[in-house]
Amino acid sequence: MAGLNTIGKALKQNRSLLLFVFLMAIFRGAIADWHPVPTGSMKPTILEGDVVWQNKLAYDLKFPFTDITIANLGQPERGDIVVINSTAADKRLIKRLIGMPGDQIALINNQLFINGLPAIYSTEITEGLSPLRTSDREPVVYAWESIMDMPTHAVSVKHPSTRREQNFTVVVPKGHYFFMGDNRDNSADSRYYGAFARNELRGRATHTVLSINILDYYKPRFERFFAQLN
Repeated sequence: MAGLNTIGKALKQNRSLLLFVFLMAIFRGAIADWHPVPTGSMKPTILEGDVVWQNKLAYDLKFPFTDITIANLGQPERGDIVVINSTAADKRLIKRLIGMPGDQIALINNQLFINGLPAIYSTEITEGLSPLRTSDREPVVYAWESIMDMPTHAVSVKHPSTRREQNFTVVVPKGHYFFMGDNRDNSADSRYYGAFARNELRGRATHTVLSINILDYYKPRFERFFAQLN
């Protein structure tokens, strides 16, 4: 009995803390969350060491910590950067939405086509095209990509002399979405795992919360704190 009384007293004394922990768990489980990114598959948009903010209510209201949908709140749009709970990969992924249900996605000599329309690329050097810091840059080609209704965004590819030729054509199944990483030659995405089902999309990544350069002695990248992702 003394033990139960002690536990009860401890719970009463710390109820504000326990309520905070409970509400924070609900918040991260159903409303919003933040995720450290350990890889460069979305460079130059997202860098290794970025911590990204995920809006979990962008598409669905789900029961916390499950894939059970309570209500649909919005629809994914081409160009969204999406957090995916991938069954095929057995892990969380962050990729850019390229293909909608029913779209024909093709790579012909590494050229992206959506429904027969080719992506347009520009290597004009403007703000946001390549990582700001020298330590984050790689020996690749940075380019602006635009196609159809997808907002223009930066991508990186290997130099033509070192790229492995990619050719394929796929039609995105109903209820599924086709994703690619902005680091086109270093990303395990729908080209490898296939299209992802609607219920695997967990939310939209909208901003970086903070950023630590894990490739350069863990120096903070203050310029990337609370930066919008495009």
